[in-house]
Amino acid sequence: MNLQTTLADDVRPENGDETPEALVARIAAAGRAAQRVLAQLSDAQKAGALRAAANALRAAEPAILAANARDVAAGEAKGLTGAMLDRLKLDPARLAGIADAVEQVASLPDPVGEVISESERPNGLKLSRVRIPIGLIGIIYESRPNVTADAAALCLRSGNAVLLRGGSEALHSNRAILAAMTSGLEDAGVPAAAVQLVPSQDRAVVGAMLTAAGLIDMIVPRGGKSLVARVQADARVPVLAHLDGICHTYVHASADPEMARGIAVNAKLRRTGICGSMETLLLDTQFPASAEVVKALADAGCELRGDARAQALDSRVLPASDEDWDTEYLDAVLSVAVVDGLDAAMEHIAIHSSHHTDAIVAADPAAAERFLAEVDSAIVMVNASSQFADGGEFGLGAEIGIATGRLHARGPVALEGLTTYKWLVRGTGQERP
Repeated sequence: MNLQTTLADDVRPENGDETPEALVARIAAAGRAAQRVLAQLSDAQKAGALRAAANALRAAEPAILAANARDVAAGEAKGLTGAMLDRLKLDPARLAGIADAVEQVASLPDPVGEVISESERPNGLKLSRVRIPIGLIGIIYESRPNVTADAAALCLRSGNAVLLRGGSEALHSNRAILAAMTSGLEDAGVPAAAVQLVPSQDRAVVGAMLTAAGLIDMIVPRGGKSLVARVQADARVPVLAHLDGICHTYVHASADPEMARGIAVNAKLRRTGICGSMETLLLDTQFPASAEVVKALADAGCELRGDARAQALDSRVLPASDEDWDTEYLDAVLSVAVVDGLDAAMEHIAIHSSHHTDAIVAADPAAAERFLAEVDSAIVMVNASSQFADGGEFGLGAEIGIATGRLHARGPVALEGLTTYKWLVRGTGQERP
């Protein structure tokens, strides 16, 4: 989906004379002021505020689901794909999961104030590095309304204020979720400006956020490749990037056939629209049950596109194009290749992976350890479905996103990834010679 589709249906700011830059400056100033209040709150106060927000989400279930139904109906009318609609849709179970995730974040240890290291110099100076909030974080995302709650919870728990700029597809859902959370947070003493939903769908506001250096401290894009590419190209604010999830599963010659079949079906088809969904299956030429794995996927309704050797395994495998190996389908479509051993599998991954999540299914521990050591992705797995690539599944409560770069944070970004640090130096009158 391109950026024009993602950020369509422009709505001008409430003040028609206010430019996008002025709007961003105004709400960013309010957010920065609120962040200074957050910095004074205790661990118990922040945790209590999030529990109140979780309870408010549960109490607002009818209103939130009604708002979401409006968004889903509009999305169907616009012709959104099944994967996009799946990301957008809420039901009582999903909403309960969102509230539970907020409550789980409340129970996590507060990273702010954690002493990372301490040392004493020969001259008696005592040095320490201590975690602090980043400040004001801007999050630009598409059609997943759970991001509204997850991002708000994680930013608040780590002492950050946040500006949320969601996609137009989830406009009513995002407003309803934020309204519920804000009521709970304010009751617990958190200023409303600590979590703000940008009050405009004007694409120019995104540009104003990206260039708001000195006002916004970090931008986190969550969405399709075109959105992330625009953010990276235009930003004058530091970016924590989450690129597309071209995730691989390699079935080694030593893999248990039943395990390989189960992992492959789950990794692709449990939820096809999430970034941890497998997009390419690599089958070792010496693995004896490749045809059975392919059959299980095809029988489950997955469209398969493969190389010549993969096509020979099942008549339902269509020929793959060069583009297929670099495509994040986010649908019940899968690329399949047969490879000549571990080195060939890792070479394919090195060329085509987006460095999000890559997995091996293997009974040979030496092969598994080589895969873990040599595959350069944010998450590397052995004998597990790539669908576990999720902050909640990692025990982090929720996630802002999965960072695929190498600086600051990598993999699921939760509380620790939303902090930086400062040096504290304690002396007794030392003067430098």
